[in-house]
Formats: sequence, structure tokens, C-alpha cells
Amino acid sequence: MTKSLSAAASAVLLWPAGLAKAGRQVLVLERGREWAPESYPRDHQGAWIWNHTCPEKQNGWIDFRLMDQMWVAQGAGVGGGSLIYANVSLDADPSVFDDGWPAAINGNVLAPYYAMVGEMLGVRRLPENQWTERTRLMKEAAIAIGEGHRFRPVELAVTFDDDWRYDQPDAHNPARSKTWVNPHGKKQGTCIHCGYCDIGCQVHAKNTLDLNYLASARNAGAVIQPLSLVTHLKQIGNHWRVHYDRLVDGRRESEYVDTKEVILAAGSLGSTELLLRCRDQYRTLPNLPTSLGHGWSSNGDFLTPALYTDRKISPTVGPTISSAIDFLDGPQEHGGGRFFVEDGGFPNILATYITARLKSAPRFSLERRFLKLLAKSIGNDAFANVMPWFGQAVDGADGELYLGRRWVKPWEKILKLDWNPMRSEAGVGGMVAMHEKLSRATGGRPLVPATWTVLRQLVTPHPLGGCNMAAGPAGGGGSHGPGVWPPRAVRHRRRHSAAPHRVESVQNHCSARRAGGGFDDQAAPR
Repeated sequence: MTKSLSAAASAVLLWPAGLAKAGRQVLVLERGREWAPESYPRDHQGAWIWNHTCPEKQNGWIDFRLMDQMWVAQGAGVGGGSLIYANVSLDADPSVFDDGWPAAINGNVLAPYYAMVGEMLGVRRLPENQWTERTRLMKEAAIAIGEGHRFRPVELAVTFDDDWRYDQPDAHNPARSKTWVNPHGKKQGTCIHCGYCDIGCQVHAKNTLDLNYLASARNAGAVIQPLSLVTHLKQIGNHWRVHYDRLVDGRRESEYVDTKEVILAAGSLGSTELLLRCRDQYRTLPNLPTSLGHGWSSNGDFLTPALYTDRKISPTVGPTISSAIDFLDGPQEHGGGRFFVEDGGFPNILATYITARLKSAPRFSLERRFLKLLAKSIGNDAFANVMPWFGQAVDGADGELYLGRRWVKPWEKILKLDWNPMRSEAGVGGMVAMHEKLSRATGGRPLVPATWTVLRQLVTPHPLGGCNMAAGPAGGGGSHGPGVWPPRAVRHRRRHSAAPHRVESVQNHCSARRAGGGFDDQAAPR
């Protein structure tokens, strides 16, 4: 099963290591693999796809699902979403908590935890001497439309070398990365701006959760068990039984563990689906509230590519996101929508594929000659003139997740989504209009995807909600304190879907804590 920790869930990260250091035995159940640079997918034979219908056969890097009019992307592995995210770390503005949150959760309460997590993740801004062309274009565009004060570099959970620079010979060669050992005994490197943030940082410059929080927990004695997919849980007397499938050699092996406390941190889709199955399929938690599954949000994610015929942008180079132009105050002169424009980047998958294939192609073969010709024709920067204007908007936050029947196998139920794009028009539409304005103000030609203009479809790597924290059962599936509504021994931590800010350091898991030899009563997150 998968866990995602967002801004409001930051403190949850401390629990596995803290519990282990206190003498408790901690078990973290992770649905995905434990990845290493040498196992990252890089070519057509790589383990790219997590197949949620048969994960025992396909348990790769990314879980990509089409739900209603929404494509949802999630990481799958020890480290969770932090493996595939840009590792942007943003503290939510205190005003975010004015509506839709339990009174006990607010900006003042969370402030010390933001600071604690920021220190643990080593967040900092991209050094000014390493600004990408996208960063420079963002600042130029904000100034061009008279909104220069809204531009700022964002903090990233990435390790940078202040001495690295673009004009040094072979700047993106992994040999340029300076290796170091972090406080948790993990070997890392410094960023070489290779652009691989989303498909696995090959030099471990991204401070992903497997390199800090989970490493700290493991050092303290926690057990991290990958390829363990939680299916449901059941209350038995004063303890819980967690049922899960071990994904082994293309098959599932059913197992369970007993514990007095379970912490669910499986993210928007994962925690919600697990609780829905407990309520509606296995009937082990039949009294969970009807509000479970409601309040889902795409986080208003949207990307508008723009073409610059006489300007080199190179979006495949540098950190995936480096800066933002903040319109979250909803200025009326820009339509009143609340959104957060960012520069987007993406890995050069084609060049990566060609390089990987060349390593295995026979030396004098036609395949090798063709690959060399292809590499020469596209160069190292096929998208040099493209600017991906990215961002998030405050959307309707009114989607509903539920279990529905499959078309092919109607006797099986899968997680489905009821989402109306028109209810998110103000936020998403406002951001799209701003993408167009910023593009034209800097000489670009925006190319708004037809997936939105015609089909009204969105893609989100930041799903939110469905199992929201609430002060009572009518507001969501999770309590802001220990428990769900009801019973009270399951904990879930997830940010409310209306908050556009996020900590892009998310994790997958269900954890159980044990004392002495057997599993005792507690479960801690990963």
C-alpha cells in the first residue's frame, strides 16, 4: 500500500525513527520496490509501470491511472512520491487553514514542524549562479506583465554544490557530482542538473525520504518491507489485524500481522481505497462515514507548453522546478482565480533510451549505426525551444472516490472517480490564461493542450483529499487526532484538498509498531 505525506502530515515522518529509538519495533509495509540508481528504469526493458490490477506482475516506477476525466500519476517504491517529484518544499500560508480544517490544525501549530522537516530534508533554493533558462524566463515574464514582486525561487529538497556551473567542461557528467555521506549513513551526491528528477536521480542529489527519514528509522531498528501490498485491516478485540499480499515472483502470497495501532499514510488514492474496501468490500469496518471518498482534488495541476523560435530554454536540463509566480491571493485584475505558476522540466527520455540501447547494441550492427545516426540528428536537446509553464490552482475540491465495477470483469471492483471539470474552471482556467499571457509577454507561442480545451481532461501527480482530516465524522474519514470516524485506533494524515501548497516529499506505506518479540499494539508510518 502507498503512503503520501503532505504539508500537514509532515510530523508523521518523525514517528518511525522516534518509536524505534524509544525501544519499539516498527514495521513499515511498502507496496513498491526498494530502488537504487542501478535499478532505475532507463530503456524499454525497464520497470516503468506499476499495474494496480496485477502488481504482482508489474510493480515498476510509476502508477498511472485514468479515472473519469483525470489522469493520476503516483510513485511506487520505498520513498514514495518523493522519488518522482521535483522535491519542492512549500509551507502552506496560514490562511489556508481558515476553512475546511479542524480548529486544532493551523499555521501556528504546524510552523515548528515545517522548520523541522525543512532541516531534515536539507531544503534550499537553487544557487543564483545556477539558475536555469527557465528560471530566468520566469522572472522576466513576471516583470513583463508588471508582477515582478510575485516571482521567487522555491526551496528544494536537493543537495547543490555552490561551485558547480553550466560552463564547466562536461558539466552534466555524474563525475562532476561531489559525493558525501549524510547524517543517516547514506551516500549521496550533489546536483549536476541532469534533468532526471522525475525518473530517479542518478547521483542521489535529491533528498528523497529513503535517504533521510526512512534511513533514520531503519538505523534505529525499524523494518522496512517492500513489495507488501496492504489489502484490508480488521479490528479484533483490542488490536488490529493488517492483511497484505507479498508480491513475489509474479504471484501474491497472503500474510497478516497483528498490532495494537496502525497508521495509514497511503496518500489520497491509497488510504481512501483501503478504507473503502474495508467498509464496502471486506465489511471489516462497516461503520466508516459516508463522507469517506468525498472532497477529492487534483491540486489544480496543469502544464502549458510554449514554443520560442529564437530562444533556447532547454527544459530537459536542470531541476524540474526552480521558481514560482504566486497568484494565490486571487487578484481580480487577473480574473480572481487562485493559482501558483511554476517552471516545468522533464527528463530527456529519448536521449536516455538511445544511450541505454547503445550500451547493449552489437558493436558493428545496423542497430548501433541507426542509433548513432538518430542521436546525432536529434542532438542532446530536442526540446531546446520549449518552455513548459506549469503550476497548481485552487480547484473545486469536490471529486468523489468510490469503488465501482470494471467493464472487462464486472465482478471485480476498482477505485473510480466522479469529477466534474467545470467546477474547477475558475482556478484551472485562470492559470491557463496566465500561462498564455506570460508566454506572449516574452515572445513565446502558447500551445494549450487539447486534452483541456476539447476533452476537459487533466493530469495530476499531486492528488489530494478523499480521506480528509476533520473534527467530526461528517467532515471526512480521518480525525486530526488518533483515529478515523469511527473507530479510533486507525490514524491517517493528509492535507485538506483545498490547500494548493504542498511539501513534495511524499512517502508510501502502512506501518506497524511492535514491542518485544511480537507485534504489539502500534503502527508507525513510513
